[in-house]
Amino acid sequence: MEKFKKLVAIEPVNMVPEGRDRLTLYAEEIIMYDDIPSCPDEIARRIGDADAVLLSFTSPLTKETMARCNNIRYIGMCCSLYSPESANVDIKYANEHGICVKGIRDYGDEGVIEYVISELVRCLHGFGQDAWFGSPSEITGLKVGVVGLGKSGGMIADAMSFLGAEVRYFARSAKPEAEKKGYRFTPLGDLLESSDVVFCCLNRNTVLLHEEEFKRLGNHKIIFNTGLSPAWDDEPFARWLDGDNLCYCDTVGAAGGERFLGHPHMHCVRVSSGLTRQSYYRLTDKVIGNIESYLNGDD
Repeated sequence: MEKFKKLVAIEPVNMVPEGRDRLTLYAEEIIMYDDIPSCPDEIARRIGDADAVLLSFTSPLTKETMARCNNIRYIGMCCSLYSPESANVDIKYANEHGICVKGIRDYGDEGVIEYVISELVRCLHGFGQDAWFGSPSEITGLKVGVVGLGKSGGMIADAMSFLGAEVRYFARSAKPEAEKKGYRFTPLGDLLESSDVVFCCLNRNTVLLHEEEFKRLGNHKIIFNTGLSPAWDDEPFARWLDGDNLCYCDTVGAAGGERFLGHPHMHCVRVSSGLTRQSYYRLTDKVIGNIESYLNGDD
């Protein structure tokens, strides 16, 4: 199996130490940066003449940067890759110039599900706060709407169903496997109107909640946003949040930045709940698996 001449991780990539050691099997020279580059010039400088690049979701890798680094032939995204539109790498440019881009999926969902259950139980039972329905309540019988039924959305639906909730979902199309479990495909507006709690599980930069959607959602509702970016337009969300409503996000990015962090109805733990000890091992195995597959010519 051939090796890369030079592999550079331009920012922290959450690989476990054993994984970093394993990289020596795949590259003659390895440089791992443990801080985030401050600007595109710094990204280009770090890449230099490397033929392989690793990065997480923090730094953008634009066509302008790639054009300055002519030796790149492989980009490994140590983060979720769902679509070119939601990626922080210009995949269209890479494809046009023969650069292979590989991402990973389904490595941090378990922690997200635990975060969601933890926060929802505290809210409903009134642990450290007022009980949401006035007295301690179970998830049993709760009307739950899941927006986006990918891996994490499906796991949230399964968890809520196991705990006794009534689950409906909205996605691009009805999912036969979800229907078999009793989850009903519901148009977005109807789902928002009929749900006590809405879980937004969407790809980065996917916005589905606009003015009309918040009108349908109404008051005394809870939103969980488990994506990397807001699922809503700022202004209608701001008006909705001022009402008798709650929003839960794990990261500042999911909350829409610093603007809403001080709001009494915004609960943000400012930590990526998917980044657990176990997730780092899953991430490492998937990242290295992608590299090995590429160097073996399996793609």
